[in-house]
Amino acid sequence: MESKITEEQVLDALRQVEDPELRKDLVSLGMIKDVRVEGDRVDFTIELTTPACPLKNVMQKDCEEALARVGVKRVNIRWGSRVRKTTAHAAGKGATIVLEGVKNVVLVGSGKGGVGKSTVAANLALALARDGAKVALLDADLYGPSIPMMFGTYERPVTTDEKHVDPIHAHGIDLMSIGFFVAPEQAMIWRGPILSGTILQFLRDVNWGEQDYLIVDLPPGTGDVQLSIAQNLRVTGAVMVTTPQELSLADVGRAKGMFDQVKVPVLGLVENMSYFVCPNCGTRHDIFATGGGKVAAERLHVPFLGSIPLDMGVSLSGDSGVPTVAREPDSEVAQAFIAIARNLAGKISMQAMEDGGGRRPLFAKEFD
Repeated sequence: MESKITEEQVLDALRQVEDPELRKDLVSLGMIKDVRVEGDRVDFTIELTTPACPLKNVMQKDCEEALARVGVKRVNIRWGSRVRKTTAHAAGKGATIVLEGVKNVVLVGSGKGGVGKSTVAANLALALARDGAKVALLDADLYGPSIPMMFGTYERPVTTDEKHVDPIHAHGIDLMSIGFFVAPEQAMIWRGPILSGTILQFLRDVNWGEQDYLIVDLPPGTGDVQLSIAQNLRVTGAVMVTTPQELSLADVGRAKGMFDQVKVPVLGLVENMSYFVCPNCGTRHDIFATGGGKVAAERLHVPFLGSIPLDMGVSLSGDSGVPTVAREPDSEVAQAFIAIARNLAGKISMQAMEDGGGRRPLFAKEFD
């Protein structure tokens, strides 16, 4: 008579299976849910730390092999996801803005303009949402707001509770931008304190609701808006955008220096306009040199999240109000954005696990 397989045997077997990114076993990570054993059949749910996990097939194979060693003949795995909330980082004693419903705040910045930072921010947000996450995008570039045009809407936000303004919803994500309140041709001739006050008002007075990720598209450079957000908002970390050009690579080092000074961890670096593939012959051309982003990431000791090719369709998609990931999700450039978004989600999951579920202090020490 065959011995009956127990739930404890199943869990012991699954303790031998690691999440490939987090490098810890699935049971210790709390990812195994609703285990049911019926004879030699086992059913359970794996609750991923991000819906954007690219390694489900690896985990399924490892689980099946581990369970086969204890006599399980049939395995049925259900997949779920729950984005973990990281311990947010902030600098300065005034860092008191907490967006309770937002699990992770990611700043997207660059050392200079013209590197495609807003395009990267928009398409990363769409890629995360496409994988099943709840995502919002804040356009913090008050002098040059581009999100309304990129998403094809200039709808004016309204309030439903007389206290908070509701974001605009487009292409599956929530949006907020100064461009929703002023005419496209209106110049924002504001000094630093007004800029900072407006951004903080967006953070406090917008009904962000429940979000897995809030992507903040920063202005280029290292000015008042960047410092105000970094010092007042509790954030998960930052993504830096560069191109392979030496000038851009030099400027990204200054952006890294700013984030270091205000105690905001850099989650990774993205190289935009990395190369061009001729649509007629398929030949790759490195117009602005190549590999500089990866070298810069190594020099700055930050993760390299990936490269995005130079593609005319990206510009056309943004001008038409439908960003690339929404318009042509199967294209090479959209797949590059999606891969980078998944890498980013993985880095955030790892940070959440290192935080121990939010048990570290919420405030960093005041910067020097």
